[in-house]
Amino acid sequence: MTRSELSPQQNQRQRAMAVLAHMPTQRIAACLGDVDVPPHEALRQPENGLVMVRGRIGGDGAPFNLGEASVSRAAVRLSSGEVGFGYVLGRDGEKARLIALCDALIQSDVFKERIEDKVLAPLRQELEKARAQQDAETAATRVDFYTLVRGEG
Repeated sequence: MTRSELSPQQNQRQRAMAVLAHMPTQRIAACLGDVDVPPHEALRQPENGLVMVRGRIGGDGAPFNLGEASVSRAAVRLSSGEVGFGYVLGRDGEKARLIALCDALIQSDVFKERIEDKVLAPLRQELEKARAQQDAETAATRVDFYTLVRGEG
């Protein structure tokens, strides 16, 4: 399914997950501290497991099993019924829980704007700033190679 085939809510959730997955647990928790989080329950307590990572040579070759990666997952349900899911690489159950909570809140008509303004927008700016800084540092070490062709008569 391409991004254009997704509903607006699915697009919003996907963009939110792209930001949250790259942020430290403490930053997500700090931003969520600015939001009056409604009552919620854990449908799935944070748990750790393994997933098989698959790869392809050259992007179009036959798939092969590259190895296993640790993941954490959690699921949360708001008292209003919205269910959120959080999956992260690594063994950070608290981050998976916070992402699941944000996912559920994004689906709520009451909370989605607050989550965008208080959590996602600041984290997105931090992520963009960090990427711009990394790009600038990388560009500063760039070396341009060129070849001179000799004329041999």
